[in-house]
Amino acid sequence: MMDKDYLPFHPAPSQPKYKAPAGAVDAHCHVFGPADKFPYHPKRKYTPCDASKEQLFALRDHLGFSRNVIVQASCHSTDNAALIDALETAGDLARGVAFVDDSITHAELEKMHAAGIRGVRFNFVKRLVDSTPKEVFFSIAEKIRPFGWHIVVYFEAAELEELIPFLKELNTTIVVDHMGTPSVANGVDHPDFKRFVNFMADNDNVWCKVSCPERLTLQAPDYSDVVPFARTLVEQFPNRVLWGTDWPHPNMKTHVPDDGHLVDVIPMIAPTDALQQALLVDNPMRLYWS
Repeated sequence: MMDKDYLPFHPAPSQPKYKAPAGAVDAHCHVFGPADKFPYHPKRKYTPCDASKEQLFALRDHLGFSRNVIVQASCHSTDNAALIDALETAGDLARGVAFVDDSITHAELEKMHAAGIRGVRFNFVKRLVDSTPKEVFFSIAEKIRPFGWHIVVYFEAAELEELIPFLKELNTTIVVDHMGTPSVANGVDHPDFKRFVNFMADNDNVWCKVSCPERLTLQAPDYSDVVPFARTLVEQFPNRVLWGTDWPHPNMKTHVPDDGHLVDVIPMIAPTDALQQALLVDNPMRLYWS
């Protein structure tokens, strides 16, 4: 049973007014369960509603997208079975980002790579995961290096300053979830967001996802207050940005986002055809399918 305060995903998202370019990729989404086939981890921090691969792929088609990058969620911890099952169903239309610990073997990584895994996720958000020693992350980074995988990192904006030396030491491609979760109330000129912009400017191996306005906004379901942050990153780093729905939107507390509405934000943050093509097609294809 899902948590009592858990908000299930939108049952009937609108048809987006914005038409994505051919081959567009939803580069951040999840599958949950179904729990009777893929149980949630006993030490999870939350219990979501089931969100199946069939529902995800139906949403992909409904929104006018072609491919997915499915990211392992913390409620399944290091059991990537639901993720791999979805990848095997999708074939070349999906890639994945796994969650592993430092006991992972080369043989296990080989199987994951064959299934379509192309990265691992390091989660530093304390409300979602227990803290992990940095040595564990370095061990994982070395194990995945032969496969050419990248590392996705999720953190709160206030943690970036402390994390920068560690992230540099990983010495690999890094993708930052959700723009580094800036505080929208502070505005784009705040030192926290400037630090993130400077971090990307100084390190050309760092990418970011200009995703999750629904998590960052102070005025849902109007996401215009988040647009300046995303647009700044899209325009300054057009070849290192990705976009995703974050379906099925785990742990939303304020509202249930309409995925069609989220798609309609895209032309506000990427106002030209060239920027949209890079954001939705060229960048994710280069990172995940090349």
